[in-house]
Amino acid sequence: MVGFVSAFAQQKQQRRRPAARKTAKAKDTRVYLVHADVLHYDQLKNPDATILNGKVHFTHQGARLYCDSAYFYEASNSFEAFGHVKMYQGDTLSLLSDYAYYDGNEQMARARYNVVLKHKKTTLYTDSLDYDRLYDNAYFFEGGKMIDGKTTLTSDWGEYNTKSKMSVFNYDVKMKSPKFFLTTDTLYYDTRLSMAHIVGPSNITSGESHIYSEQGYYDTKNDRARLMNRSVLSNQGKMMVGDSVYYDSKQGFSQAFRNVVYVDSVNKNKLTGNYGEYYENTGFALCTDSAVAIDYSQGDSLFMHADTFKVVTYNIETDSVYRKIFAFHHVRAFRNDVQAVCDSLIYNSLDSCMTLYHDPIVWNNNQQLVGDRIEVFMKDSLIDHAHVIDNCFSIQQLRSDTTLYNQVSSKEMFAYFIDGAIHEAQAKGNVLIGYYFEEGDSVAIIYNYQETSELRMFLKDRKLQKVWTPKSSGTMYPLNQIPNDRKHLPGFAWYNYVRPMNRYDIFNWREKKSVEN
Repeated sequence: MVGFVSAFAQQKQQRRRPAARKTAKAKDTRVYLVHADVLHYDQLKNPDATILNGKVHFTHQGARLYCDSAYFYEASNSFEAFGHVKMYQGDTLSLLSDYAYYDGNEQMARARYNVVLKHKKTTLYTDSLDYDRLYDNAYFFEGGKMIDGKTTLTSDWGEYNTKSKMSVFNYDVKMKSPKFFLTTDTLYYDTRLSMAHIVGPSNITSGESHIYSEQGYYDTKNDRARLMNRSVLSNQGKMMVGDSVYYDSKQGFSQAFRNVVYVDSVNKNKLTGNYGEYYENTGFALCTDSAVAIDYSQGDSLFMHADTFKVVTYNIETDSVYRKIFAFHHVRAFRNDVQAVCDSLIYNSLDSCMTLYHDPIVWNNNQQLVGDRIEVFMKDSLIDHAHVIDNCFSIQQLRSDTTLYNQVSSKEMFAYFIDGAIHEAQAKGNVLIGYYFEEGDSVAIIYNYQETSELRMFLKDRKLQKVWTPKSSGTMYPLNQIPNDRKHLPGFAWYNYVRPMNRYDIFNWREKKSVEN
């Protein structure tokens, strides 16, 4: 498509040229021979040309042209130049080649073999170049190399405008600088601003970082990129994509806007949202605006939403590197086997501990756990043990269609797991217990209320096998004789209406009611 547009533009220019040439003919448009050491004619070999040898010098409308020898066609206002061909236009442009044909009427120079076009700080090397002085355009079509400062561009075909300083490169385009390497099939480049415009599938490599983009701009002078159309940045197992992306190679900083996805394939987690940023030198990442963290290190993925997520990396250049993930405000998490809500959360990879702060609630099947703070420790991506601190309350609903609950409250609670399944639970300090004895098809027959200092429960296949307590006091009640103040332990609250019901429900924050009974 770009080639078609370029061809159309050339045709359009050619259609305009006759009027432009007529205007020019009102002036002196003749090519003048200034000097030649030897001048002669050869009627048999080339009857239309004046043959010139030795220090040949022409001028034409401000341009100076030199060569070793030439055929001068005075009738057609043109000449062929051979050997050390040089054309100078003002003090800023020169065109060197082994051979050239110059048409004074068209103001077109066709240079061939070892062609070098120099324009201010830009140098273009090729073997075939046409330079249109009227429209300030230079075209190469058999491979070329442009050097602009510390940036080198090569392609099969291209053009450069000496007035606008804009260039276009097509087919097997390569751009190199000390900091990056770009490959594409179509590239626009502004030598004034050292700005590359990407308009097709392109790959940019900068150190350990890689960029894929199909639309965007790369500032080669400052090593900065602004990319659109779902461009992708990747670095050592980490990837960021967004509708638009900003990247600063010198600072190692990237930003992504709208529909952002940040993937850490090493640690098997990702962040999504509408804004994200990442500092590759420090390992700091941030995601906000509809932010979701997804952990897929286990067989079942954990989905977690918060107002903002931050990832902070410590000791990044050492063997003792570790990370902390911060989720704060309106945290909601869902996995098929576990759900949670809290105000803020921190995961520390140093001890594989995830801590839930400020009104944390955790659900597992028909069980609910609350406390002032909940710490969950992982091992090999599976839960190893959990610690609930202060105002602990564990509730188990006997069945979804009943209002009967087994309850334990205490100052501190512990849970221990094997292969992700709980096998022991402990409660310590001011322990209160209220649970139902069942028989047959899980039919409750009696209610037991106990007060003790410690409780230990041993489970297998999620079923209670053994209960141990030191000295305790309590009472057993028939179901129809349970006192109202014993049926529910002090502080009882069943927060099932707050619980995330699926991965999409994590976005729906629901406040706890002030009173629960």
